[in-house]
Amino acid sequence: MRAVPDVSVVIPARDEADNIIPLLTNLSAALEGSVDYEVVVVDDGSVDATPDRLREGALEFPRLRSARHRAPSGQSASIWTGVRLARAPWIVMLDGDGQYDPADIPLLLRARDARRPNGLLLVCGDRGARRDPWVRRVSSRIANGLRRRILRDGVPDAGCGLKLFPREAFLALPWFDHMHRFLPALFRTSGADVVSVPVKHRERRHGRSHYGVHDRLWPGIADVLGVLWLQRRGRRPERERGVSE
Repeated sequence: MRAVPDVSVVIPARDEADNIIPLLTNLSAALEGSVDYEVVVVDDGSVDATPDRLREGALEFPRLRSARHRAPSGQSASIWTGVRLARAPWIVMLDGDGQYDPADIPLLLRARDARRPNGLLLVCGDRGARRDPWVRRVSSRIANGLRRRILRDGVPDAGCGLKLFPREAFLALPWFDHMHRFLPALFRTSGADVVSVPVKHRERRHGRSHYGVHDRLWPGIADVLGVLWLQRRGRRPERERGVSE
């Protein structure tokens, strides 16, 4: 058994056969020699050759571990499975579609090292220029504006698929489907600091997204109201300065 790594990169993947090996190659180039890490890929019931690519990848990338859901269970469930299996105290969440550049991960690590007074911190990527079809860009802009106005999570891009957070803090959060879209609000409610770091965003080269506009819009409205309820139920009292322990 290898020593516990510093960082676990958790990658949810569904039908990403043409993207997963290039992503692992980029990840190795970005992190090898600079940080002790492992990679945990969770195959969310893929029906393409993703399982075959992961078996091949395990021979080429010794830091890779993988798990598979018997049936598609959703991105939040895949992330939760990956974090549970991860061995490191810090988690990098990275989408499996190749639209995020692993070379940006050190930026998140540096932000963590500069800001963590008590270790409870969420670092969010911020896609300044999104490389998505215009319909997705417009719908995401509307969703982000609605979310910021209601939840006041203080980040410009809560839906970014590149984030860094402590493993135990994530596992202590209330789990629900689509929770990965609301991590800034959930972490803030738990008392964490939340910061954003600009990251690059690339066009999807292979495959297709499993989310459509309606898949995000209507469940998203219900989820925002649910997270608002959690915020009000979980609000922590502010301590008065000067009170001793």
